Amino acid sequence: MSIISMRNVSKFFGEFQALKDVSLNVIAGERVVVCGPSGSGKSTLIRCINRLEAHEFGEIIVDGTALTDAPADLDKICGTVGMVFQQFNLFPHLTVMDNLCLGPRRVLGLSDAEARARAMSHLERVQIPDQANKFPRQLSGGQQQRVAIARSLCMEPRILLFDEPTSALDPEMITEVLDVMTELASTGITMIVVTHEMGFARRVADRMVFMDKGEIVEIGAPEDVFTAPKSRRFAAFIKQILNH
Repeated sequence: MSIISMRNVSKFFGEFQALKDVSLNVIAGERVVVCGPSGSGKSTLIRCINRLEAHEFGEIIVDGTALTDAPADLDKICGTVGMVFQQFNLFPHLTVMDNLCLGPRRVLGLSDAEARARAMSHLERVQIPDQANKFPRQLSGGQQQRVAIARSLCMEPRILLFDEPTSALDPEMITEVLDVMTELASTGITMIVVTHEMGFARRVADRMVFMDKGEIVEIGAPEDVFTAPKSRRFAAFIKQILNH
């Protein structure tokens, strides 16, 4: 059964069409890596899945809920889908612990003690429990991104979306974040990851999705698309990335 189903989805920003008749099914527990050149629609795709962007045409069904503007549908999506952004998006005036506890308390109704216990559990999972009482500015970029991942996990989502989670990091910090994501992938949670980290894709992904100019150009298993891409556009993209 598909946990995410996109059928003929189109998205416009003014006259610019960011997504062009996109269809994609993701099975529960599947790990999908989305790649493509800048402006290809990758981020728009996953932002539509959690309703940060509203699509104009087509249908998106997430865990049995069709995405509309109905408040009840939006509440369901907030409880089902977690998002990790490129720029961390942590509240700078709150400690790490308070950043993690805010959603579980306000959205899920957990007590302070329950929220703190859950937060500490996930900080241990991303290997930074000793940073709980620090503020984001006191952390490295890699640590901040791991806090952002833990914050998403505190909502206990069924689906995790990652929007280029390592692109804002220094090279030495990328590995620590990818290691956490690799561990998460082994737990069976559904993941869609927008990234150019091809080593991670080959190691973790069940499927690769290549996008260009708002369209899905190619989909396949990592080994298939890396060794024998079907489209010239994907072949050129892979060559450029691997030679970078």
